[in-house]
Order: sequence, then structure tokens, then C-alpha cells
Amino acid sequence: MSLRGTLPDTIPLFPLPGAVLLPRTRLPLHIFEPRYLQMVDDVLKTGDRMIGMIQPNGDGLATVGTAGRITMFSEADDGRLMISLRAVSRFRLAERIEGFTPYLRGRIEWSEFRSDRAGSVPPDPAFDRPGFIERLRRYMDERELSTDWNAAEEADDELLVNSLSMLLPLGVEEKQALLEAPDLPARREMLDGLLEYALHGGGDDEEMLH
Repeated sequence: MSLRGTLPDTIPLFPLPGAVLLPRTRLPLHIFEPRYLQMVDDVLKTGDRMIGMIQPNGDGLATVGTAGRITMFSEADDGRLMISLRAVSRFRLAERIEGFTPYLRGRIEWSEFRSDRAGSVPPDPAFDRPGFIERLRRYMDERELSTDWNAAEEADDELLVNSLSMLLPLGVEEKQALLEAPDLPARREMLDGLLEYALHGGGDDEEMLH
């Protein structure tokens, strides 16, 4: 164990392109592959119940992912599982461990992301929230996407930015860059720039940061 025994040194890894888990958010997952059903079964027997969400990167894995704790699960009649992960902390992947289980495991370094486990988030005084919401509305309208605008208006700044970073139809590289942003202002500025770029005909979402 590490960090005063609160976080494990190794965790199971769930590589999934386009799926990132941002600090203080939740991620629902539909589990049906046998190796990941086994992973969930194994994780539920541990005290921390953690799974590391990480994106593939070429033939390997991204260097930064997020550990989530299983807070809800239900089983369908055919054995498939629905689970919900609550973000615990981002991590840096030090080493991938293969061979002991049908799924990947990773040796994890946590120290770089202590702010993810802080009780409060520093404010983002430069955030022009009305302007951001207006650009978001135009982006959603142009792509015929829908959202719960009441929930968006009521969400605090971090929840709004992090949820959109997870849910908007951005490319794998864009989502990884948003995940790795060091703090909320940097992530908000990056996300706002992606919206602005798309609104000005910057090409497909998959190519925004290329």
C-alpha cells in the first residue's frame, strides 16, 4: 500500500478508448466481456473496489488514467453487469502487469495528483460561464445533441467542465489531453478552445488537437 495506506500500489486496468473519468465525477459502465466480468468479480472482493480507467495509446496504454471505486452494480439475467465508478484519483501508470489474471493490472503512482483527493477545489475566477454556456449551446445545436440544460445551469464549475469533458463527442487524444490538464482552469480553457475551434469550422472533432 502507499500514501498512508489509503491507495493500493497495483490496480486492475480497464482500457477503453473514449472513456475517461475526471475528478469528482461518476462513470456508468456496461460490462459483458468475460475477462472484465472476472475483473469486476475480483474487484468486489477487495477492500478498495478500485478499477483503473485508461485509454489505449497505439499498441500500448496512455500514461495517465483515473482510478474509480465501484459504488453500484446490478446484474442482468444474461450475466451482464452495470456498474458505476466514482472517481478516486488520477494516476500515472508506472508499469503494466500481465499474466496473473485474464485482464491487465498496473503498478500505479499517485503522488502527482494529490489535488484530486482534496476536499475542495480552488475557484476559477477567469471563467466566463455565460459565454461558455452560449458556445456550448451553439455547439450542441449544430450537432443536434441534447442535454439537461437545467442540470448544466445548476452544476458547479468543476462538475460542469469535467462532465462535459467526459460526455462530449471528442476524439481520444482530446479526451486524454483534458484528463491530463493539471487543474480546473487549464481544463476549462482547453475545453472552451475545443468548442470555439469546432464552431469556427475547425474540422472533425477527432482532429481538433492534431
